[in-house]
Amino acid sequence: MDASPLITLLSYTIPSLVTGGVAYYLFTAHFKDQENTRRWLLQRENKPALLPLRLQAYERMILFAERINPSQLLVRIAPISSDTADYQNYIIAQIEQEFEHNLAQQIYLSVQCWSVILTAKNATIQMIRLAAKNEKVQDADSLRTFILTELFDKESPSSTAIAYIKQEVSQLW
Repeated sequence: MDASPLITLLSYTIPSLVTGGVAYYLFTAHFKDQENTRRWLLQRENKPALLPLRLQAYERMILFAERINPSQLLVRIAPISSDTADYQNYIIAQIEQEFEHNLAQQIYLSVQCWSVILTAKNATIQMIRLAAKNEKVQDADSLRTFILTELFDKESPSSTAIAYIKQEVSQLW
């Protein structure tokens, strides 16, 4: 059997396969680079339009944190009855309603910022529930007084969230 036609065939085929593989690799790399460039240009174009929306979201979350701050919340929301449980449930419902009103703002916030806001909300609710279980609390007015005196010595969860939001907004510039 003569091997020369097989060698001739391989001498044409192997360089063609190598050239085709290199061309495929180069075209793939070029298209990925073009895709990344287009994505970067699109982000650069949209960034100025997105900044006002992000700032508005941060503003609304600061307002949310201020509104759920127990020192503001308890002054704004008067007891509906003298029953501690009714007042506790009413305050928590107000916090949840305020939170649901601002739920869509998480789109514009970082994951860490949203987590801090959720923690502040949950810590505030927990603080109210724990205060309502205290034996010193007899009625709704004593619940208000107890929570406000507890906050007098320590920082509220809302203050921590506000500080984090301000720090994150300062990084936008």
